[in-house]
Amino acid sequence: MTTRGGDRLGEWMNAVDADDLPQLHSFTAGLRRDLDAVTAGLTLDYNSGPVEGNVNRIKMIKRQMYGRANLDLLRKRVLVA
Repeated sequence: MTTRGGDRLGEWMNAVDADDLPQLHSFTAGLRRDLDAVTAGLTLDYNSGPVEGNVNRIKMIKRQMYGRANLDLLRKRVLVA
């Protein structure tokens, strides 16, 4: 995962399918359904970290304001911060 080894994913899935681990067989079947996206995620340098950070910040503000104010104040806090 940390070495960007998406090119070795197929080998790993074949090795898992050869073993007797039915839980991992289900996992690899799910990976094969969207293999291009999984390979790209393990190969490319792009990530959604900045977006996830903003979502986390907005959820935290929303939790802090629960039951205290209306949507207008929430909108102001999110846009100002």
